[in-house]
Amino acid sequence: MKIGIIGGTGGMGKGFALRWCKSHEILIGSRDAQRAADSAKEYSDAAILAFGSIGGKISGADNNTVAAQSDVLVLSIPYDNIDSVCSGLLGMIKDTCTVISPIVPMTKTDIGFEFIPLKEGKPFSHQMVQKHMKNKNKLVSAFHVISEKKLVDPNFTLDYDIFVCGDDKESIDVVNGLINEIHGLRPIFLGSGALAYQAEIATPLLLNAMIKNKLKNPGIKIL
Repeated sequence: MKIGIIGGTGGMGKGFALRWCKSHEILIGSRDAQRAADSAKEYSDAAILAFGSIGGKISGADNNTVAAQSDVLVLSIPYDNIDSVCSGLLGMIKDTCTVISPIVPMTKTDIGFEFIPLKEGKPFSHQMVQKHMKNKNKLVSAFHVISEKKLVDPNFTLDYDIFVCGDDKESIDVVNGLINEIHGLRPIFLGSGALAYQAEIATPLLLNAMIKNKLKNPGIKIL
């Protein structure tokens, strides 16, 4: 399976690439194709160092090329960039492509991290991305409450639950499978994409708990 990561040169992109390259072809996307290629080489070297060998591979290209080639597309981008990035990009994807949104609409204020849709009355991320999709049912929200620092260390065993929201069973099954491939993660289905705000709002909640209680890169686990 070809997994494209838009914004793949960031920390989350690196983490996903290292975790999934053992079984899949990873396409690192960036506005700058050379930067994407350089990051892909860095990630490949790190994967070989960590695992000895990998069953897939990691390469880099511009965002448009990555979007057109991907079977699964991860949008590792800021909330404020959704419209500018997705307006053209999502028109290029395959009809069968599953799109994953881990995007969180939050801002840092004097009182802590706040959820932008509540604070400013703006749409939540799933709504904003979905309006640019040709097949709106292929959008799945997931991976909002995962520590970047822990994800990017391929030797670190994670122990988190990942909330999943979506409307298409096939796409949800694809995302659940990718979650299960990362040792220590468990998918927890919350419901349709209309409920994705419940997954998104968990991130500022978790960050505020981390800061106020001096926790180190916490996650969420339902017992």
